[in-house]
Amino acid sequence: MPFQLNPDFAKEPAKHFDTLQVHAGYAPDPVTGSCSLPIYQSAAFEFKDAEDGAEKFGLRRPGNVYGRLTNTTTDDLAARIAALEGGTGAVAVASGHAAEFLTFLNLVEAGDEIVASNSLYGGTWNIFLHTLANLGVKTTFVENNDIDAFEKATTDKTKFWYVETIGNPRVDVADVPALVEAANKVPVPVVVDNTFATPYLYRPAEDGAAVVIESLTKWIGGHGTTLGGAVIDTGNFDWNQVPGKWPQLTEPDPSYHGLVYTEAAPDAPFATRVQTLLLRDVGPTLSPLAAQQIGIGVETLSLRVERISENALAVAQWLKSNPKVAWVRYPGLEDDPTHDIAARLFNGGYGGVVVFGVKGGRQAGLNVVNNVKLFTHLANVGDAKSLIIHPASTTHSQLSPEQLKEANLSEDLIRLSIGIENITDIIDDLDQALAKA
Repeated sequence: MPFQLNPDFAKEPAKHFDTLQVHAGYAPDPVTGSCSLPIYQSAAFEFKDAEDGAEKFGLRRPGNVYGRLTNTTTDDLAARIAALEGGTGAVAVASGHAAEFLTFLNLVEAGDEIVASNSLYGGTWNIFLHTLANLGVKTTFVENNDIDAFEKATTDKTKFWYVETIGNPRVDVADVPALVEAANKVPVPVVVDNTFATPYLYRPAEDGAAVVIESLTKWIGGHGTTLGGAVIDTGNFDWNQVPGKWPQLTEPDPSYHGLVYTEAAPDAPFATRVQTLLLRDVGPTLSPLAAQQIGIGVETLSLRVERISENALAVAQWLKSNPKVAWVRYPGLEDDPTHDIAARLFNGGYGGVVVFGVKGGRQAGLNVVNNVKLFTHLANVGDAKSLIIHPASTTHSQLSPEQLKEANLSEDLIRLSIGIENITDIIDDLDQALAKA
């Protein structure tokens, strides 16, 4: 039988998002009657007999083998994420960075190339510029949404295109449908980091993305307590259409006695290889406790994102009218450069991140960061609490001045991750901080 990555997910009936976020991937335990996802705190799992062990180790039968690869708590969370993203399978891993790196390792080898948007999280720039470069993989950065630049940068060695749905921290929105249309002519898969949008606002799978990445640490977990990431296989891309181009998925794997992932797991070969080979060999496994904590957060995702998006739009509009503010970016503003794309793609809001610059430049911006009282100053987004940071001196500080310029990231940029607090209190805090800028 083909290996099924998320067997319970395959039985899920179609439901609305708000229902799926509460129910997908788990049913009450038949033994205990528990209706909340249990924490299966076990490093390994008993086999029924010798045949059962051999079948599971050979990927001929689904089921738990060892905690580094699978765990019922973690796999149920992954099934829920797959349902919310509209994917065919998913793997939950230890962090958003782990989800990125495993995705990249699943596609490239030494000598391969990548074309990526230049509107990316600083840590992702580091993976491309240094870690993958040290492994012999070249990345070319192009302006976000410049389809012609993506096409011109693509060679026979290019294995995928990479974008963030909402760039961090520029908050510019990628035109995923247009990118996918152009990429399909090459063909190359489009990999999308959907963290800032979340599957509630946008599902890249519905517009043809091949793989979707989520940092579960952010809005999906929602409370700033737990690290996690997810790799979602959308089932959209035919890995066999260019023979030999993605051998990891289409050619025999000697470590599994010649198993071919596109044959053994035709619905979700990409995610299956991440789980069965890369988690086995690299090991950034999500703990069952973390999976259960994130699963609790998932259940209120739509409610929090609605409130956060409403608050963020109000903050952006207020900042735009403030005489001490030099500029504001938020895709919900009608004059934002990517508002039309966001309005076409997104459902129910424009996300929770607002960025702006203060008149007076970098030091004035740092003064704002140093004088907030309600906002928490830390390197995260997607919390229920409102957060603030100065990226050029923190999250993107590894970039040179030239690279910051290439990323269109100005020295005065302040990033706000808006929370669920009362909007009057949020704006009052910004007002008093700006007064001290």
